[in-house]
Amino acid sequence: MSNALLRITGLSFSYPNGKPVLRSAGIGVDAHEILVLTGPSGCGKSTLLRLIAGLEVPTAGTILLDGAVLSSPGRMVPTEDRPVGYVFQGHALFPHLTVQRNIAFGLRHLDKSERNKVVEEHLELLGLEELGDRYPHQLSGGQQQRVAIARSLARKPKLLLMDEPFSDLDSATRSTVRSEVKHLLKRLGMTAVIVSHDAQDAAHIADRIVEMSNGSVLQQGASPVLH
Repeated sequence: MSNALLRITGLSFSYPNGKPVLRSAGIGVDAHEILVLTGPSGCGKSTLLRLIAGLEVPTAGTILLDGAVLSSPGRMVPTEDRPVGYVFQGHALFPHLTVQRNIAFGLRHLDKSERNKVVEEHLELLGLEELGDRYPHQLSGGQQQRVAIARSLARKPKLLLMDEPFSDLDSATRSTVRSEVKHLLKRLGMTAVIVSHDAQDAAHIADRIVEMSNGSVLQQGASPVLH
């Protein structure tokens, strides 16, 4: 991992009741790599994403992104100050906001003209130009997924996190959206960590698969082989 953009060492997390969720986990993710975390439910995959995003505080360990410390003993960079995008399971779009306003939500630090420019760029990037005035309930599952990705990418993160991004899609849509997402991430040169329990999803989108179990990293896998 000489070119690692994300480096995690000795990362542990326990709930307030003392139940351990992660046990001294460590991974490295190269720049421009799509890494998929797999493993059974409850093994710590989503918790690891939340720790990277700063939504949870680790009990031990260090998270570095592009050489900068995000989390370490005595240091915790707030979520909003981390150059990390997060696509939540189920997309988590704001139902009362249009597509345009959903994408603009994290851009309040920009003036109106710059904010509108970034929104238009990402509508075009994700093929959503005709849908800017629609609300989430008026979109298909695949369209909602693209809006969620556009909202995360609009902040120009160094790292994109995606939690079970295809789990809510029907099988026909799933294959198409999965291919679109991989093409987009590769075209943008984006570094991504994706959680998936689905072997086919992992095999089709990953450059490398990491298997987890009981809060530990079992295997830092090689590139997947499709059958």
